[in-house]
Amino acid sequence: MITVVDYGMGNLRSVVKAVEKYAPDVQVSSDPASVKNSKALIMPGDGAFGAAMTNLTERGWIEPLKEFIGNGGHFLGICLGYQLLFSSSEEFGEHQGLGIIPGKVVRFNLPADMKVPHMGWNSVEFKKESKFMAGIPSGSHFYFIHTYYPVPEDRSWIIGEADYGGEFACIVGKGNLLAAQFHPEKSHNAGLKIIENFVRDVCA
Repeated sequence: MITVVDYGMGNLRSVVKAVEKYAPDVQVSSDPASVKNSKALIMPGDGAFGAAMTNLTERGWIEPLKEFIGNGGHFLGICLGYQLLFSSSEEFGEHQGLGIIPGKVVRFNLPADMKVPHMGWNSVEFKKESKFMAGIPSGSHFYFIHTYYPVPEDRSWIIGEADYGGEFACIVGKGNLLAAQFHPEKSHNAGLKIIENFVRDVCA
């Protein structure tokens, strides 16, 4: 069973529909106990970092998520679900994250002629090989919408970078963990290929 984590942040349906193209068993769950019966977790999300951490804490997700990832479980974080993996965020004050990946989520600081949020299609250059990027050329375009982005302290986590007023890490991963700032479910063939690769690795 692949579980899409419902922690009250954002519309999950587009992610579920994309995963269902490749996986027969997909569920949306707001119950942390569902982790025990899951082969993989997918955590999407839209909204503010602090509110998301409050929801995860109050709904009892923090320790199950950390334990699942720590034990090598397959995990895919998307957009806010990517940012929450990091140590902290400066969005609307200082907030502590899950602390899976050392680093801080910061706001774009760009010239006046560059719009924030960063929204639309952007090419991504791959910095290292990943089983989840198989069959996707470096330089492929993906769909972004975000005002903040993480800065990993350890660059060995970085799989891909985009350039918007400067390079920033937009895909990270190690082992069975993968996370992306863009929305693979909205990124046409290249994005769906990431989801397909993830699902196939889960089911292998």
